[in-house]
Amino acid sequence: MIERQELATLLKEHLPKQRWFGAHDADDVRVTSVEALRPEPPVLLQVLVEAEGATWQVLLGLREADEAATVVDGKADHVLGDVVADGRPLVAYDATVDPELALCILERTAPKAQAERARLLGADQSNTSLVYDEKVILKVFRRLADGPNPDVEVTRELSRVGFSHVPPPLGEWRRGDSHLAVAAEFLTGGTDGFVLALTSLRDLYAARVEPERAGGDFAPDAARLGRITAEMHLRLAEAFGTSAADTATWADDMLAQLDRVPAITDRGPIEALYERLRTIDAGPAIRVHGDYHLGQVMRTDAGWYVLDFEGEPARPVEERRRPSSALRDVAGMLRSFHYAPAVALREYLHDADEEVVALGSAWERRNVEAFLDGYLGTDGVAQVLPPTEEGRRLVQAAFELDKAVYEVGYEAAHRPEWVGIPTSAVQRILEAMR
Repeated sequence: MIERQELATLLKEHLPKQRWFGAHDADDVRVTSVEALRPEPPVLLQVLVEAEGATWQVLLGLREADEAATVVDGKADHVLGDVVADGRPLVAYDATVDPELALCILERTAPKAQAERARLLGADQSNTSLVYDEKVILKVFRRLADGPNPDVEVTRELSRVGFSHVPPPLGEWRRGDSHLAVAAEFLTGGTDGFVLALTSLRDLYAARVEPERAGGDFAPDAARLGRITAEMHLRLAEAFGTSAADTATWADDMLAQLDRVPAITDRGPIEALYERLRTIDAGPAIRVHGDYHLGQVMRTDAGWYVLDFEGEPARPVEERRRPSSALRDVAGMLRSFHYAPAVALREYLHDADEEVVALGSAWERRNVEAFLDGYLGTDGVAQVLPPTEEGRRLVQAAFELDKAVYEVGYEAAHRPEWVGIPTSAVQRILEAMR
């Protein structure tokens, strides 16, 4: 077996290169566990690491140099380096890029799921996903939480109560109460909602007509998505129950998020709106998606599906699992309808004129209205909402503002040139609530 200190030295250089690690440095790395999931060549190791105040899961493959060169060709960032294991010189690399070892990971997670081929899905930022035979998708959790992972927990319970708009789960890999990986049916032929929205906007900007007259009008899909969202909230209330809204804690969470965003210097008006939230009857609290936007939904021939219930990765896991208002998810989707026109302008028209900007705003208004009509028109949804129109407006605005604040922090750290998108939203929401 590999010496733990040798692994820690390699991981100190390897971890900051991984998108799922999310930190520029790994100064204090401690290997806490090494388990051989497959002791015979090619070796598969599960390594648990303490770094940057969290526990991380690293799945390592070990092969002789000539074999490893074939597996990791073109994947230099997935290679840790040379190691000595049981007296043999080997190369250590991320096992998720090795098709043979990927099948071992599937067997550990979903023993009944049979597959012959595996490929790495490159879209994840906080985890690692693998697709098998275009039928099964497996997510390897990288940052491990104490207790159940919200994505696994919520998806399983929604399936149990008959919500058919999540991919059916096929298996879980656990260590005690913590989830290490989960497998589910792969949605073939699906397209995520943000891509569909950008396609709609590209057509709109090219045609320069009102959104309802453009060939790729998104509003019918937005209305259907609103109805699916309302159904999801009703099923979440059924699966996890309801409790009295704790608006004081919600406001405290929002203020804590504001503290994590030094890019916002004018805090007074934001804090004032959060203080108003403490005084309102917000209706019941339910389990929610927690990071709901167009990129978290996928449309297939069978309709819309909802993905990834982990919540916002920058928030503490206990906060992500805490019951909240259904309007938190609604607010997240409305923020996505604001983002899409701005992103489409950057991608398709770098020098947009006033007419195109106005069309983007009209697209946002049309789809927000369609989504809310679908959501609020769903039978029974009032039971998970504030009892008054005033309460609904305030709670929705507070969560929209909280989401925009989160986005300011994200963009300031990762895409400074985009920070104007959420900054403008902060000002718009505050002005609307004056």
